[in-house]
Amino acid sequence: MTRYLACASLVGLAAGMVLPGGKLEAQQQDFSSVEIKTLQVTDNIHMLVGAGGNVTLQVGDDGVLIVDTQFAPLSEKITAAIAELSDLPIRYIVNTHHHGDHMGGNENLRVAGNTVIGGNMPGPVPYAGGGAQVIAHENVLLRLSAMTGEQAVPSTLWPTNTFFNEEKKLYFNSEGIRIIHQPAAHTDGDVIVFFRRSDVIAVGDVFSTTNYPVLDLNAGASYRGVIDALDTIVDLIIPVYGQDGGTLVIPGHGRLSGLGDVLDYREMVLVIRDRLRHMIDAGMTLEQVTAAGPTRDYDPVYGSTEGFWTTDRFIEAAYQSLSAQNQDEQ
Repeated sequence: MTRYLACASLVGLAAGMVLPGGKLEAQQQDFSSVEIKTLQVTDNIHMLVGAGGNVTLQVGDDGVLIVDTQFAPLSEKITAAIAELSDLPIRYIVNTHHHGDHMGGNENLRVAGNTVIGGNMPGPVPYAGGGAQVIAHENVLLRLSAMTGEQAVPSTLWPTNTFFNEEKKLYFNSEGIRIIHQPAAHTDGDVIVFFRRSDVIAVGDVFSTTNYPVLDLNAGASYRGVIDALDTIVDLIIPVYGQDGGTLVIPGHGRLSGLGDVLDYREMVLVIRDRLRHMIDAGMTLEQVTAAGPTRDYDPVYGSTEGFWTTDRFIEAAYQSLSAQNQDEQ
């Protein structure tokens, strides 16, 4: 496990993720007491909660597919949780973006599985790179390999199967899966994963029930892109009329959600956008905007005064993104 802790320090895993601005958090986190809790979402979809981003797990006769892998030191616990639900190997790992709290366990969980190669093979064949395929948008690979200026991480953590267009489609465990790119949202490599038959969407960090949107401006994020991603999620959701139910949403962080939760979050994002735009148009500086408290009524739900993503950091990133957008529109 020492090896993986060393990898963790490279991508900021110990503190949560690569921070906006490209800086890495140096604090160490004790994972020994973290428990991986499993919530059954549908017959074959489960949500694993521990430290870092939520993990989505699909199980079936073809094997196991997981969305995101949390921190490297938690891989053994995640593997144990998966083993309680299926004795088949992990075939696919999907990364929703490149931050360490969502892909830190890539290597550990990849080598714990294997993939199936097409052609006349009689059965599962170890993948040429070793283990399960790791699928992500091409921009995730570019970020992790430092081709866009961020600190490189070991190649064993990189995705092994990337795509560069709007979406990638899989058919696995008797259902269609759409992996849909959300450009310039939380990062420039975000994807949401729609399990069509199960009617569940794993959305990564473009939606959370615990915090304001994290805008990693150094990695191509934008306020407008977050709104576009939330619109995409809302368009995919079909609720049960007049009652709870319908399409379920697994957020990057926080509780299992439905349409109402996403609508509330989108409304918050839109209201704060309009307030900040008004202040920017009035010529207010960032210091003046922060002092005015444009998020005050939402702070009890989404705000924070400590940790890596405080309310003030959100306001700063949102101010910068919306100011840049105003200049582009002029």
